[in-house]
Amino acid sequence: MTIHPKIEAITDRIRARSETSRAAYLGRIAAAREAGVRRAHLACGNLAHGFAACGGEDKAALKGDVVPNLGIITAYNDMLSAHQPYEGYPEIIRAAAREAGGVAQVAGGVPAMCDGVTQGQAGMELSLFSRDVIAMATGIGLSHAMFDAAVYLGICDKIVPGLLIAALTFGHLPAVFVPAGPMTSGMPNDEKAKIRQLYAEGKIGRDALLEAESASYHGPGTCTFYGTANTNQMLMEIMGLHLPGASFVNPNTPLRDALTRAAAKRALAITALGNEYTPIGEIIDERAVVNGVVGLNATGGSTNHTLHLVAMARAAGIVLTWDDFSEISDVVPLLARVYPNGLADVNHFHAAGGMAFLIRELLGAGLLHEDVTTVWGTGLSGYTAEPRIEADGTLAWREGPVASLDEKVLAPVGKAFQPTGGLKVLKGNVGRAVIKISAVKPDRHVIEAPAKVFHSQDALQAAFKRGELDGDFVAVIRFQGPRANGMPELHKLTPTLGVLQDRGHRVALVTDGRMSGASGKVPAAIHVSPEAASGGPIGRVRDGDLIRLDCVAGTLEVLVPAEEFDARPLAEQDLAANGFGTGRELFAMFRGNAASAELGAGVL
Repeated sequence: MTIHPKIEAITDRIRARSETSRAAYLGRIAAAREAGVRRAHLACGNLAHGFAACGGEDKAALKGDVVPNLGIITAYNDMLSAHQPYEGYPEIIRAAAREAGGVAQVAGGVPAMCDGVTQGQAGMELSLFSRDVIAMATGIGLSHAMFDAAVYLGICDKIVPGLLIAALTFGHLPAVFVPAGPMTSGMPNDEKAKIRQLYAEGKIGRDALLEAESASYHGPGTCTFYGTANTNQMLMEIMGLHLPGASFVNPNTPLRDALTRAAAKRALAITALGNEYTPIGEIIDERAVVNGVVGLNATGGSTNHTLHLVAMARAAGIVLTWDDFSEISDVVPLLARVYPNGLADVNHFHAAGGMAFLIRELLGAGLLHEDVTTVWGTGLSGYTAEPRIEADGTLAWREGPVASLDEKVLAPVGKAFQPTGGLKVLKGNVGRAVIKISAVKPDRHVIEAPAKVFHSQDALQAAFKRGELDGDFVAVIRFQGPRANGMPELHKLTPTLGVLQDRGHRVALVTDGRMSGASGKVPAAIHVSPEAASGGPIGRVRDGDLIRLDCVAGTLEVLVPAEEFDARPLAEQDLAANGFGTGRELFAMFRGNAASAELGAGVL
């Protein structure tokens, strides 16, 4: 398959930029592979501790060091709907491992917090940094050197990026990511959004809002909108770390359980003990990373991945930049309309042809690298197949649809919803920022209006309730970056700004914080770097300054003479209150050492 010249050029540029760091990384995992699984080198007391709780059959197998041992890293808890289905997965995986002649052990559990629960609360200030905690916790689980491969059970926003960062740190080990799937469809997303706006306007009460939210988030599985959690699943599949077609099968179904068994057996098949050794550090190369960015743009995925993909790539020695995202976006068409980029949810996307059709279309247009390594043992063309349960109860894969089953949800390249992916980098005297315009109407792609400056989303909400936000304006919310308060999502702003836009006002958001992965119709220049807490020029913006946010030209400017703007003192903010309560005091080291958003906003 012929690759698009622009995609090839960007891949080559990333490869050249990463040459030194990638070579060092591959050298490390080669040395780890040469050392081999260290179970045979453990002292007898070490090894006895490692299998003390196993059953007799598994214990005997591990004593001999001749069968593969599969480590399970799980993000199970029963408070998160997305992760609750994982409760029974270890037993399914252990049984599948025995059938394949191996052993499986839960190597460790990692924390999994829910941004849906913590939105607008103090706990959200731990959210982004939980990615790095998850990576560290995974490292602890795998540090026992008992495993030939690992399976990773995780779904949501920071969990999958954290798991992948750790998996790449143990890059000599094969790894398969095992999803749990989305919940069945509940209240339509557009109806839910309207109710949220009515609540923001004070037209309905909390009881009505809670009833609507409960009808939307109603059972086990991921939330069905296309936020960060479901973008994670798309990425794991298009980057070759899921089994084909595994991403969006609902929980607690025969197909879901069959895919989990197959994932365990596949992980055991690709260890160094067999003939198909496939370490994850070789799967995730420059081509796989570019494929991930292509998928992100083609589906209108979460802006959070302009942070996470950068951090994940760096874990493999690959240097990915925001400019790569923007330039890939320029040539990748938008093929999916899933809320907030449309009315459909991920179940509708899956029913319309899902990942198999999406990958087929992108491969056909030369927008994906087909010649990659995957856990499935094929190039990416193997991911145009769909899994199914045959009449005899066995799991099999058949070629997926060659045409979309609903072009309002999933379009072929020739009928793309828009010619570009919608992720843009904005540059100017405020700094560098990211904006997602796939859900923003074209007449809102350029906003020029006076600034209204706030230092929290609560302050903006209070101004709205006081009736002070009539007219056009650009909301500038600063001191929301990783060093200020952990970079919480500012999702509470979405209904408020949506109300003001629906009233006919031209509004936009500029912030050094994050928006939800489900950010939508209001233009939002986010992740402004450098952040205010690091002395970024966003700290010089004043109320009334005219700001021009131009998605067409890719600029973000305060229309103030340069001499005047540069001479202004930076705003100051007392951040002491962000350091305590809800566990925030435990994360002082993270805030003090966090990288900029453009470098992934983490400490690893």
